[in-house]
Amino acid sequence: MINGLLKPDLAIENCAQLLTVSENSPDLVGLIQNGYIAIKGERIIFVGNKEAYEQQIDRRDCKVIDGSDRVVLPGFVDCHTHLVFGKSRVEEYAAGLVPGGLEKYRATGFKTGMAASVDMTRLEPEASLYLESHKKIDRMVRNGTTTIEIKSGYGLDKETELKQLKVISKLKQNSKADISTTFLGAHGWPMEMSKDRYIDFLINEMIPQVAEENLAEACDIWVDEGYYTAKDAEKVLRAGMDHKLEAKIHTDCYSYIGGSDLAAEMGMMSGDHLNYTPEAAIKKMIDAKVVGVFLPGTDFSVTHPLPFNPRPMLDAGMQVALATNLNPGNWVESQFFVITLACRKHQMSVEEAIKATTLGGAAALRRNHELGSLEVDKIADIQIWDTDNYKDVAYKHGQNFVATVIKRGQVVVGL
Repeated sequence: MINGLLKPDLAIENCAQLLTVSENSPDLVGLIQNGYIAIKGERIIFVGNKEAYEQQIDRRDCKVIDGSDRVVLPGFVDCHTHLVFGKSRVEEYAAGLVPGGLEKYRATGFKTGMAASVDMTRLEPEASLYLESHKKIDRMVRNGTTTIEIKSGYGLDKETELKQLKVISKLKQNSKADISTTFLGAHGWPMEMSKDRYIDFLINEMIPQVAEENLAEACDIWVDEGYYTAKDAEKVLRAGMDHKLEAKIHTDCYSYIGGSDLAAEMGMMSGDHLNYTPEAAIKKMIDAKVVGVFLPGTDFSVTHPLPFNPRPMLDAGMQVALATNLNPGNWVESQFFVITLACRKHQMSVEEAIKATTLGGAAALRRNHELGSLEVDKIADIQIWDTDNYKDVAYKHGQNFVATVIKRGQVVVGL
């Protein structure tokens, strides 16, 4: 501060629409017409209108970006991905587009689904896993995503799970996005081991090693018919919590067997999917401040028999997030596509969808105190769209609106 004025390193002036997405915004997105924002180092030091900006800011020697005819908003926070995996399953996906095609594909001897991805990830060298994952992250950043959660879960053995987690650790050090790591050893269990024996292996060997080597911040599990039970999940996730790993859960995607209730009982970070979650469990999750994470790309890719309905949760006041669930069976890298689906197929408003891909995603990672909105003292993760109306994101389908991305105060895309 010089002569009582703030002296930023970077400012964005005259933004057609500045969306702060602050927690208590009455319009959900915190719209400021003709808004201004100033950044010092990694942090935001000013957000407001022109009059306040001219009174509080010394813009000499400051890099200025013209926001005329542009929308400025927080970077997307993608709170649920599986982006470190072996080869593509494009042939399987293409076969499944026509009636009977997937059955014919399997009849030729090819594995499908998670079993195929586990085999391919086990075989993939660490170097190529890293290279392909880095490319995905670069594309995601160019689509406005500045923070990404990445899960393991395509190994189901110690060697491959650790390989995935080590790739994620390297990506953390060398990517333009911030990365949060989740250990999802309980994505399924290996054919060579019983479920109960594998649970013991996770609890007694994998979780302690993952925690000791600081390879993850959270532990996750799949709870559904044919996967793990809520009782199984409690064992695994409590073991994780005993080793300082936060808990989250895939649940209620194809059935309701108590996973969302457990999410509330354990005060988890998030419950993800939630297609079959009943009203009573929704209330428990809200009371426990568990974030509901919706994955519209998944419902689209698998032609889900019961696409998620966010209205009961939104109308009851649940904090919700939207994420890509990028994985080899649902190759979605763009939160723009997620917003399109959420608004058109799942009855979310544009404002609800924008909040869910920014502040909601940050809340699901318990980082909404520093990410997900444009407020003073928060990290300057910002995207600038080449449009003057934020509602275009749900109207003009298939576009990447990003002109500029700012990560921790530095321009990483554009200009």
